[in-house]
Amino acid sequence: MPDVKPFLRLSHEGALKMLNAAVAKATAMKVPQCICIVDNGGHLLAFVRMDGGNIQSFDTAFRKAQTSAANGQPSGGIEAGVDMKLAVATEGKRINLPGGLPIIVDGHVIGGLGVGSGTGAEDLEVANAGIAALAGAKAF
Repeated sequence: MPDVKPFLRLSHEGALKMLNAAVAKATAMKVPQCICIVDNGGHLLAFVRMDGGNIQSFDTAFRKAQTSAANGQPSGGIEAGVDMKLAVATEGKRINLPGGLPIIVDGHVIGGLGVGSGTGAEDLEVANAGIAALAGAKAF
């Protein structure tokens, strides 16, 4: 096994492309959102709170993005009971609400995209639009 492996990284241009696509979708839906994009370590790359987006939804959008990046799975699918233990163990850094999607390119998790302020279904629809804007990203 080699000592090093190639690593894909999400550029700020890619993050902004996804952010703009998600904003366009939320605007078309008439659902102002908080939209957050993180790298694979959960660090913030891009964020917008649209006019009318819930002020406190930054926290949920950020945690959804971090959760999906860390797990490589959409947020909201953690087994009941385990979700509370995970939230306690991570001091609230992992959240079990729909609207977070991992950003996966060529089998590599390169980040996460989280959306908050709408219903779970609306958040997920906006997140999917953001992911779809990145060439080669896995669709959910």
